[in-house]
Amino acid sequence: MTQRPAYLHWLDKAAITLSGFCVVHCVATIVLIGTLTSLGHFFANPLIHEIGLLCATLLGAVALGSGIMRHRRTLPVFIGVPGLALMAAALFAPHGYGEALLTILGVSLVAGAHMMNARTC
Repeated sequence: MTQRPAYLHWLDKAAITLSGFCVVHCVATIVLIGTLTSLGHFFANPLIHEIGLLCATLLGAVALGSGIMRHRRTLPVFIGVPGLALMAAALFAPHGYGEALLTILGVSLVAGAHMMNARTC
């Protein structure tokens, strides 16, 4: 019996790994779609978004405030406060595209401000 070249052994391992990923992907897709379908009404509930956005706005304000108290740099606040204002505006916007746009823009600004805070501290 002749010995196989080393690259063929590597190809077999790669093929087995890829087959395993395929099985995981198929099972995970079925489970995920089934779960999201049955929980879709929960995630689409505007109250879930409002509570989450309110908590994120309050936590963001506290974190930005404590950051400026520690490092005395105002740039994160100048970026974060408009983001918090957009997030707060999203709380009062009708549920839909406008609310989503306000939320995404606001969260993006606040996330950038938090990254500045983290680097400065």
